[in-house]
Amino acid sequence: MESIIVSGGTKEQRYQALIPQIEALCAGENDIIANMANICAALREVFDFFWIGFYIVRKSDTHPDGERLVLGPFQGPVACTSIAYGRGVCGTAWKERRVIIVPDVDKFPGHIACSSLSRSEIVVPVINNENVTAVLDLDSKELASFDEVDSKYLQQILTFLNQQ
Repeated sequence: MESIIVSGGTKEQRYQALIPQIEALCAGENDIIANMANICAALREVFDFFWIGFYIVRKSDTHPDGERLVLGPFQGPVACTSIAYGRGVCGTAWKERRVIIVPDVDKFPGHIACSSLSRSEIVVPVINNENVTAVLDLDSKELASFDEVDSKYLQQILTFLNQQ
């Protein structure tokens, strides 16, 4: 597969150009981990966010709720490996089953600082058959990097994971 090609334009235009390419990448592959990895790489290539990755819901004997988020495919520096249900931005998005946009992570109660360089964040749950199966987490070194445009297109991108 060739590199993702998206040049210039607004954030919305870049997403619009990227989406068919991600859809094509995912359409030929049934392995969700492979598709998650390519989604992260494509987003990183086009937007160069500080950190882009998935946390996957896994069974756990050590967590009181019986499940936890475990680090999956990502692009960026070393990250937290396990997040409890309802904890931090990722755990809250999982619990509340909704996109969470955080313009300033220092103002989010209970934020988990995997890196002090992260300043803003968006977390989008992956919902399959009414269950949250993972979350997509994007971090930026800049304040207020994410908005409803990101939310709209990231949710659209995640639908490709549920087509297997």
